[in-house]
Amino acid sequence: MSYIVEYLIEKLGDQVFSALVEETKFALDFRSELDSMKTQIEIMKAFLSDTENLKSKTETLKTTLVKIRDLFYEADNIMTDCLLRDKYRQDGFCAKYSPQELVFKIETGQKLKDINSRLKKAEEILRAYLTPQYPSIQGDVTYQVSGFTSQEFDPSEIIGLENDIEEIKGWISSNDEELHRVGIVGMGGLGKTTIAQKIFNDIEVSIQFEKKIWVSVSQNFNEESIMRSMLEQFGQDSSGSDKGQMLSKIHRVLKDQTCLIVMDDVWSMNLDWWKKLFSAPPKSTDRRSCIIITTRNEEVAASMGVQNSKIHRPKVLNENESWSLFRLFAFSASKGDCPNSEFEKVGRDIVSKCAGLPLAIKTIAALLASKIHSVGEWKKINENFHELTRENYSSITSVTASLQLSYDQLPSHLKLCLLCFSIYPEDFDVRADQLVRWWVGEGLVHDKNTKTATELGFEYLSELVSRCLVDVVQRRGYDGTVYSCKMHDLVRDMTIKVAEDEAFCSFDGKGKQMFTVDSRWLGFSSDMDPKLWKKNSKLRALLLVSSNQVPLNRNLEFLKSLRALDFSYNKLDTVEVEKLWGWISSLKRLGYLNLSGVAGLKEVPSSIQKLRNLQLLVLTECNNLIRVHQSITNLKRLVVLDLGSCRHQFLPRGLERLSNLRELSGFRLASQANTQSCKLLELEKLVQLRVLRINVNSESEISENEYEVLSHLKNLLVFSIDAEDCKDKKIFEMLDRLSPSPRLQELYLRRYRHEVMPEWFNPEQLSTLQYLCIENGDLANIKMNPEFEVGSYSAWNIEGLCLKFLPNLKEDWKNLELNMPQLRYVEVSRCFNLKNFPCSVDKPAVWRKNKY
Repeated sequence: MSYIVEYLIEKLGDQVFSALVEETKFALDFRSELDSMKTQIEIMKAFLSDTENLKSKTETLKTTLVKIRDLFYEADNIMTDCLLRDKYRQDGFCAKYSPQELVFKIETGQKLKDINSRLKKAEEILRAYLTPQYPSIQGDVTYQVSGFTSQEFDPSEIIGLENDIEEIKGWISSNDEELHRVGIVGMGGLGKTTIAQKIFNDIEVSIQFEKKIWVSVSQNFNEESIMRSMLEQFGQDSSGSDKGQMLSKIHRVLKDQTCLIVMDDVWSMNLDWWKKLFSAPPKSTDRRSCIIITTRNEEVAASMGVQNSKIHRPKVLNENESWSLFRLFAFSASKGDCPNSEFEKVGRDIVSKCAGLPLAIKTIAALLASKIHSVGEWKKINENFHELTRENYSSITSVTASLQLSYDQLPSHLKLCLLCFSIYPEDFDVRADQLVRWWVGEGLVHDKNTKTATELGFEYLSELVSRCLVDVVQRRGYDGTVYSCKMHDLVRDMTIKVAEDEAFCSFDGKGKQMFTVDSRWLGFSSDMDPKLWKKNSKLRALLLVSSNQVPLNRNLEFLKSLRALDFSYNKLDTVEVEKLWGWISSLKRLGYLNLSGVAGLKEVPSSIQKLRNLQLLVLTECNNLIRVHQSITNLKRLVVLDLGSCRHQFLPRGLERLSNLRELSGFRLASQANTQSCKLLELEKLVQLRVLRINVNSESEISENEYEVLSHLKNLLVFSIDAEDCKDKKIFEMLDRLSPSPRLQELYLRRYRHEVMPEWFNPEQLSTLQYLCIENGDLANIKMNPEFEVGSYSAWNIEGLCLKFLPNLKEDWKNLELNMPQLRYVEVSRCFNLKNFPCSVDKPAVWRKNKY
């Protein structure tokens, strides 16, 4: 707990210091109180640096740390309110000497004095147990993220499991059954899911089946959720269907198509749902489907119809296999090569304590990878590992010890990011963008130097992946950017224990989250009662983690401390959405709002302007969204405005006021005659913009003075054009005249119904371009500069290429390789006329340099 408290206190200190230095209006109003708080924070940090005495916490010390953490949140609320008050003043909504202003000053001053008084009392208690450790004067110390940035090192590499996979592939390919049932049984951390993943993604296996789906079952499974997940992956609509109707749809799919189904992490012996699902196997003898079940309990596999001869029991790794796996992760920077004998001696000693369990080996090795320059650090970790495993030694103990060590060694900000995973149910696929935006909205991640908070958030997530504390479900092949992820159940067990100790969340005996009056974060599911919201004023993050419809009520407006609210893909009708906007508008401290995929959302109302602290507004795939009120232009703290895949006619005039905007998606180019719409010219003032995604159609127009706008956006790195299947020639002539940003790194063209690329697509104007993605279009060729010469200044620097659903593309792969000499990753699908490509062009295929 001390590390988290120390981090929060430091964060508060930064806020106070920033306010004093910048001499904001509220800092001048409360100068003496903030000066006193700054001094108190420095003293508190000195006491919390006494890590040796903090190890043996007394009950009094624990209680005091909890109180200090609560004080941070109270102070954070006050600082946020003061900041918002300043914004209201600047916009002329608050008269300097109005009664409301005077009341605010008096009440806020008293709150700050009260917090300082309680900090002083906490200091007196800490003084009885701890010795202040004042830092020596030295240069700025920063934490360097070292996550994966490419595919050169594959963390999913398997060691010692090759024979296991071949054996199971043999069972699947045999013709002895109409419905193959295969079990993979073993203790946690043994690699059951890894084996299943390798088989699921194996090309030789994939070509045998028409459909492949992956279902995570877990301890707290729900029959209806499992069926909906299966139907969605089968490409079937499950909305409005009851369990009986969904069952019939699944039966039809299984009867008509060959399917590979993985049921991962099955615990329960209550198998009525299973018998219903697979009571009618395929009738045709030449059509064989397969079900793979992973479980810790052999009886579960047997009761699900798996014959003993088809149960695979992975073994622990032997000494050589364990060392090979360890090297792969510990020495990832040198591709598994151990630098010297000293590291090998310590490393082998550590491996001997891991009992051949892959999860324990990977986790401890990933931790040591960050300390590869110090044998002394390796020895310290070895000693700590020995202390944790010497009593009650077992395989499970080695996993627990390696996980605990990895957590203890994390920087405090990564500890907080990791604990956020505790609110998601077991085996839940977490969307990376949702997670990172939560971190940004709550203030767990901030801009730093030249990197935005969002960019840093993805780097932090990559670091957690590289330390084997988070598993990747889906990532972009070109650069390894994580799209979705999940957490191993043993890692989650540790995470929820720590999150409960830190009083962020509470859980029942099965690891399911319970909502209490002290909860700071909540993953809300359909079986929870929203009436309890009325009793919690401390909640800072509320995220929907259920695909079922979740009932909402006005108790939402009582969550006054809320910073992150994500109700994406909740099945709300229009009436409910209108009420929801009324409740949301009272959450003045809200930093992140996500209502993506809410079908009942038809407009963004004027009440949105009350959310002056809002930094991220995400409304993607709201198919019925038509209108966005102009008051959205009052949200001057917005850094992300995402309306991708919505049907709004235009964004309102005045977006130029959003000077902090870094990401704008769903910007629709309207007619110049539309006086209410935002024009491209306004974007010229959004100088911090990093990501811009625009939509064009037959009504779009660009005026003469707008063609150079993009070239003035010096920070623009990602640009996307969605032409919405428009075939109007004048639209493409208009797009030809644009001048791109000089620093553009990624370009996306979607639904682009033109035979040639835009005129500005050439290596001179796009000299920094690294990634090109073209999807769903009529492109006949990718135009190259006619004066191109390999090795000349005009050479393309593109490293990644994605070509999908381009049936008219008649390029020769050999020419592409010649004209794009830096290419190292290419993804192709349904490009039937692409010649000489080394992989299939009919189905999704990937080419990597040096692999063909």
